[in-house]
Amino acid sequence: MDWRRLSTSLNKGFSTSVQATKERLGRVGQDEITELPQEYKDLEARVDALRQAHLTLLKITKVYESEAYDYPTQIQESLSELSTSLGHGITSFAAANLKGTKIPAPAAPAQPPAPAHKTLPHALGRAAHAAAAELQAATPANPHAQSQDGLGNALGVYAQGMEKVAAARVEQDASIRLNHLHPWQQTLTTSITVALKARQAVRTSRLELDGAKQTLKNANPAKQEQARLEVENAEDDLVQKTEVAIALMEKVLKNPEPIKHLNELAKAQLIYFAVAAETLSNTQAELEEMSLAAAEER
Repeated sequence: MDWRRLSTSLNKGFSTSVQATKERLGRVGQDEITELPQEYKDLEARVDALRQAHLTLLKITKVYESEAYDYPTQIQESLSELSTSLGHGITSFAAANLKGTKIPAPAAPAQPPAPAHKTLPHALGRAAHAAAAELQAATPANPHAQSQDGLGNALGVYAQGMEKVAAARVEQDASIRLNHLHPWQQTLTTSITVALKARQAVRTSRLELDGAKQTLKNANPAKQEQARLEVENAEDDLVQKTEVAIALMEKVLKNPEPIKHLNELAKAQLIYFAVAAETLSNTQAELEEMSLAAAEER
């Protein structure tokens, strides 16, 4: 182990910590803090704004990670779904573990039912289907009576329309997660984070330089030459790290990917709303005809 290098590193770390504490407590004058280039400070502000812009939109678009963001909270389905899932799991376990024993094994379990999508369009479609079925069950087994079940038929038409809207809604969410949300988060955790780390390196280097300047200021004649060399090395290090940080921040700010990812969000929404609008337009037109026909029969 290079003890001299370790000792130098520890001394730098201590000096940096002391300098940071003094600045935080206001014990260092502004004239004793090395001024960074205005270009660097301007880029810092712009990168901070870029990061905040990503976070601001992300707070809302993260809802697309869960499809139930618009699902009616009053619907109680979790208990029955849990019972179905547990029953299938127990049957599967028994069928697999009772083979070769004298205990009769249950019949091979059927495939578990696919989980129901939990979106508002799905809920509306299921509710319309259920309401239509209730009306049909209450209608006498008479062709003439069944033909007069206008509301039941209308509910069926509405349910079919909602099924198409619901399918488009699921496709929209999947597209947003893949083409907008994940890349948007990736930008935050890669290029922006890299730029922030480079800025932290600049801050550390600047603290080391100011700490070295304080050491030189207080050094006795025997140690002044060494202290002066430390200041020069720290100045060179700060210049190098500042140039690296500037290059990385400029690269982040010129990155066209965020605009592309925002476009993907709008495109997925456009496709969904276009399908929904066309489907509802057709559904509404059919319902209007049924409404007028029912009014004429009164």
